[in-house]
Amino acid sequence: MEKILVEDIIPIIVIMALGYVCGKLRYFDDDQRQGLNKVVLNIALPAALFVSIVKASREMLAADVVLTLISLIGVVGMFMLSYFLCRLIFKHSIQEAAICALIAGSPTIGFLGFAVLDPIYGNTVDTNLVIAIVSIVVNAVTIPIGMYLINLGQAKAHEKAALAVANGASKAATVPTEHEVAAAKTTHLATTPAEEKKNPKAEVMAATADKNGHGKRHGIKNKNLAAFVNAMKQPVCWAPVLAIVLVLIGVRVPAEVDPTFDLIAKANSGVAVLAAGLALSTVKFSLGVETIWNTVYRLILTPAVFLAVALLCGMGGDVDKLGMLVMAVALPPAFSGVIMSSRYNIYVKEGMSTTAVSTVAFAATCILWVWLVPVAAHLF
Repeated sequence: MEKILVEDIIPIIVIMALGYVCGKLRYFDDDQRQGLNKVVLNIALPAALFVSIVKASREMLAADVVLTLISLIGVVGMFMLSYFLCRLIFKHSIQEAAICALIAGSPTIGFLGFAVLDPIYGNTVDTNLVIAIVSIVVNAVTIPIGMYLINLGQAKAHEKAALAVANGASKAATVPTEHEVAAAKTTHLATTPAEEKKNPKAEVMAATADKNGHGKRHGIKNKNLAAFVNAMKQPVCWAPVLAIVLVLIGVRVPAEVDPTFDLIAKANSGVAVLAAGLALSTVKFSLGVETIWNTVYRLILTPAVFLAVALLCGMGGDVDKLGMLVMAVALPPAFSGVIMSSRYNIYVKEGMSTTAVSTVAFAATCILWVWLVPVAAHLF
């Protein structure tokens, strides 16, 4: 445990703190900060996701069907539950709830998976199997779903703003709620043509929508399909999907190209954590009810659900593999959600605060799950 703290958790905190200090000292301006986010989201992160997935195989996925099904249904289920609870309880917009799900509902398996599981359970075939399967689900399934929801939410917000302008409803319309105003600000959606001219660099994935919120470039009238198409244009979506397709059809990427992908992928973790610190410096840190709830959801509730379901499915006979699965989903928030939050300026305060608190709190919850899993397995 001491090795995990010294070699994995503390470096994250230090680099995030460095980014925070750099932000407060204005060492990076807004354009440079967004540039770092774009490098991570469009280049480094897609490369890292592609490399982590394409090294798997069909045989690996079929080696433990129960583990694969629990990982797929569990990760996607907890992701969607986080999304709906954020919408229902905290009354956030679609795009804000999507970022919340990417943070509170997704573990940073690609970054901390091997770093945490290997020292505890050893570098074994089972360790690699668990990390590979959970990583595939998180990166190839939940990230595209999150991007789709962000795009859909932005399209709907853009449609609402455009219709309000077209109908001259600024005075006659119902006064928007506090969360609707916040949603409009966080998505950079201009409410008038003049505001659009003032903010030409706004990062809006649904910028191709017309005044009715329909896809303009691809001619798709259905908002859901248009949002899906726009989301799949993002490298962070199509790269992991392409990788899983290659795995399923049995195409092996030559080992000679690994150094090329690995080199750019290595930039992902460090720059992502630094960018998270920069983003945190732009908002007031919050330790409110929502931050605490997201932290509990990520570090306590999610692994508890997986532990219960895995025991009911008969995984209690292999305590080590059970512990690996629980620990894999008990990791701090995925940095992909943090980067999307920062780049599109959505759910920044809550998202960054959740990431910071969860990373520090993981030092304690990690010990909790290492102790609790064998005890629970013995009882069942």
